[in-house]
Amino acid sequence: MLAPAPSERLLSAMDSPVAIRALTVAYGGRPALSAVTWSAPRAGLLAIVGPNGAGKSTLLRAILGLVPKAAGEIAIFGEPVEKQRGRLAYVPQRSSVDWDFPATALDVVAMGLYRRIGWLKPVRRADRALARKHLETVGLEDLADRQIGALSGGQQQRVFLARALAQGADILLLDEPFAGVDATTERIMLDVFQRLRDGGALVVCVHHDLASVPGTFEHVLILNERLIAAGPTAEAFTPSNLARAYGVPLDSGATLAPG
Repeated sequence: MLAPAPSERLLSAMDSPVAIRALTVAYGGRPALSAVTWSAPRAGLLAIVGPNGAGKSTLLRAILGLVPKAAGEIAIFGEPVEKQRGRLAYVPQRSSVDWDFPATALDVVAMGLYRRIGWLKPVRRADRALARKHLETVGLEDLADRQIGALSGGQQQRVFLARALAQGADILLLDEPFAGVDATTERIMLDVFQRLRDGGALVVCVHHDLASVPGTFEHVLILNERLIAAGPTAEAFTPSNLARAYGVPLDSGATLAPG
């Protein structure tokens, strides 16, 4: 019997929530990611780190199917993302959001329920009550009726986390979730992430504070256009791998600008 082709092996890899083979993504003819092959752990907290322009945000967007692939494959629980989109939730960088959009915090969280409610269908009282429970999880139940643009940066980030929680996804992808947030928001978000982890979810964060990686994340992916290293933090998050990624000697105590 012939061995299965690489693509067949990837799409049958049911033990990994995200399996990537030879992924290449290019913008304007320039590669943002080159031949990245990686399988995510079954669950846990995972940090994606690397220098500015390393392709960290692009990797998240590729997993979500938001950017076209020049080459390679991505499987979510062994199937194309189009078949598993409901198992993914995404929190983008705050800078990419239109905070002048005329919506309350509760409206934004309710958007996470649309797959269950149905597009273009009215949000019922029970749906709004469920959205309020998710706001309560992130400590914002008292601000449910506040316009999203009137909230602080940390509060806005928590609203988008509550929207992601409303989706009930198995994989949560967050792009720089701790950038510019207050200590209260960081503590609440970490508590939510740990509870998701304990419930068997995979939480993936693009992250820039290298000093906090070992104490926060069990797994790490180090990227600079190509995959530098990936695995348990204790094994992959080494000075030599960081030096390969950033091009200069670094230790795990460095804090770097987002990007």
